[in-house]
Amino acid sequence: MLVSKSSTPSIDTTLYFDMLEQAADGVVIIDPLNHVVFFNTAAEQLWGCSAADVIGKNVNCLVPLEQRAQHDGYINHNRNTGVNRIVGTSREVVFTRTNGDYVAAEMSISTAIIGPDKQRYYMAFLKGVTEDSHRRKILDLQNRVFHELSGESPEQDIADMLCSEAEQLVPNSVAALLLVTPEHNLEILSGEGLSRRKIAMLMRITLTDADITALAQSPTEARDIVWSADADNAQENEFLDCWASAICNGAGELIGIFALYSRNRDKITNWPQKIVAGCVPSCAAIIERGKTRQQLSRLDRYDALTGLLNRTAVTTILKDMTLQAKDAPFALLVLDVDLFQDINNLMGYDKGDALLQTMAQRLTAQCRSNFITGRLGGDDFVVIIPNGDHDIANAFADSLTVAMRDPVIINNQELIISLSIGISLYPDDGMEVEHILNRAEMAMLEAKKTARKSFRLLGSIANDDVRARVIIGSALRKAIQDSELELFYQPQISIKNNLLYGVEALSRWHHPTLGTIPPSRFIPIAEETAQIEAIGLWSLEKACAQIVEWDAMGLHVPIVSVNLSAAHFSNPSLTEQIVNMLTRHQLAANRLTIEITEGGMMQQNTETMSTLMALREIGVGLSLDDFGTGFSSLSRISHLPLTEIKIDRSFIINFEKDVSSLIVTEAAINIGKRLGVHVVTEGVEDTFQEARLRTMGCDVMQGYLFARPMPPGDLLHWVQTKPTFTP
Repeated sequence: MLVSKSSTPSIDTTLYFDMLEQAADGVVIIDPLNHVVFFNTAAEQLWGCSAADVIGKNVNCLVPLEQRAQHDGYINHNRNTGVNRIVGTSREVVFTRTNGDYVAAEMSISTAIIGPDKQRYYMAFLKGVTEDSHRRKILDLQNRVFHELSGESPEQDIADMLCSEAEQLVPNSVAALLLVTPEHNLEILSGEGLSRRKIAMLMRITLTDADITALAQSPTEARDIVWSADADNAQENEFLDCWASAICNGAGELIGIFALYSRNRDKITNWPQKIVAGCVPSCAAIIERGKTRQQLSRLDRYDALTGLLNRTAVTTILKDMTLQAKDAPFALLVLDVDLFQDINNLMGYDKGDALLQTMAQRLTAQCRSNFITGRLGGDDFVVIIPNGDHDIANAFADSLTVAMRDPVIINNQELIISLSIGISLYPDDGMEVEHILNRAEMAMLEAKKTARKSFRLLGSIANDDVRARVIIGSALRKAIQDSELELFYQPQISIKNNLLYGVEALSRWHHPTLGTIPPSRFIPIAEETAQIEAIGLWSLEKACAQIVEWDAMGLHVPIVSVNLSAAHFSNPSLTEQIVNMLTRHQLAANRLTIEITEGGMMQQNTETMSTLMALREIGVGLSLDDFGTGFSSLSRISHLPLTEIKIDRSFIINFEKDVSSLIVTEAAINIGKRLGVHVVTEGVEDTFQEARLRTMGCDVMQGYLFARPMPPGDLLHWVQTKPTFTP
């Protein structure tokens, strides 16, 4: 029969008794009644109690409280059935020391039949593995946290999970994750076990600059912050101790505190603080993820440059407002900074951004607290005036116009800025959000067109015209993206030999629902909406590819002329773009002529002249289009690197009735000859005009008399069947 540590063993058992007593691992032996009959020194150290406190008691006094009721049943099942689920195996067990400390041990159990009565005894060997267990469980907890962070779980839920797991690692404790606000106050992200009094105490704390510095340098100083207030009320304190650590982000900035409060009266290990330190990286990740999501949410609603609501957020607010009762009207103002693109071009985009920020600040300063302000994009802003009517909107627009007169200092330069403002009213101007916005934008465009630094509320007549421009401008942008535009080509005939001199590429647009839209309609809109450059570059690319395709068919078209606007020549990379196109299509430069209107050519600024000279140097032809309709002087024309001039059709159509047209045309032809360039006349529609132009010495003719603009596939047939024109 085994004996207790306090009894006198027989000589035969003394050796075994001493060996078990001195074993490094804890040894516990129980008898058939599940009473403890042996409890060595190592076991005393594990549980923090003496053998005298345990010998003779049911072994369930050593197991966690929540498992004691079922513990005898587990052992008796093994005794009665012989089914061994724990005997001969090794597993980790956790229990609480008498002082409340958490302990983990690796336990293996043996059993033996002893004595004449063949009674079954169990012997447990326990090796303390608390530190290894904690490290493993903290690592598992960190992995769980980062797995949750990679999903869609809210930060609140992840923080609650982390705190709950920490509380399991330190029984009889309460964990809390606290955020440090920009105002240096504490905000509780998770702390379900905290009492209202404790929460109130924590939320009253305001960190000083000295606190912030100390916590960043020594994270464990956080205990003094979250515990000192309780120390002043020890008699009322619900907790007996606390461990805490500051939480910093990657830049070393204080972002939070993780605290673990304990109700255990004593402690002999520092593992709770190690657990807190092990949880800090996970806490930092949770807080940073929350801040990132807040920033992304803000980006979703706010404009990054000005801090105002963005277009999406404004649209959402407008939808909510239109869902209210119809007797809740509002006024909508769209504001555009006049000549903003010129400021960008002159001073640079960073200075343009600075100007927009200044305008946003001024706009906000002028708005009342219930006004809603936003940035629609670019240099367009919006203001929504709840319960605003015609008079209120006009008065506010007028005050804005006055407020913007004060100079703005950008890059040490004083700028006078003005706004063009468009106004629409709900529900008078429509019930749908997009319709209301469009009305205000159309009114703004009307103000910009008629008189900058003014405001407009569309009238019914202006509405139709501006609406059409907006619709066409929007459709044109999509047409460019979806390749709805196409090029037609009109032949040009050489007077000398009646052969094909070249073709002019002309843009054509047939919209699926709007039908055919003439160039005279969509080209001006393209210029207004800054889409003309995209159309010009597309035309160049398409024309170069087409002339190469004709060559492959055996159709030689000497020259293709493409119209570009004055805006293209302000682009310093235009020459490089054209060189790349010619190289890509392996096309000689002299087979491409670029047409620019007289008004555009006459700007003669440094950038334009440099581009024109560069194009001539690479061999590209330059044609002065619509010659005679502008007011340029001959001295200025003589300095342009031209290869041809085109006389506008307005002079040709009046040959028979207007002698002045004949005189002007003949003078223009003579000017061309003196300049040494080809003279092309467009708009030739009858044989009378043709004959007079031949007499005057015109070089090239173009017009309906010879051919209308045609798709590229029809040109070969036209060349093969065209009539021969003779002088």
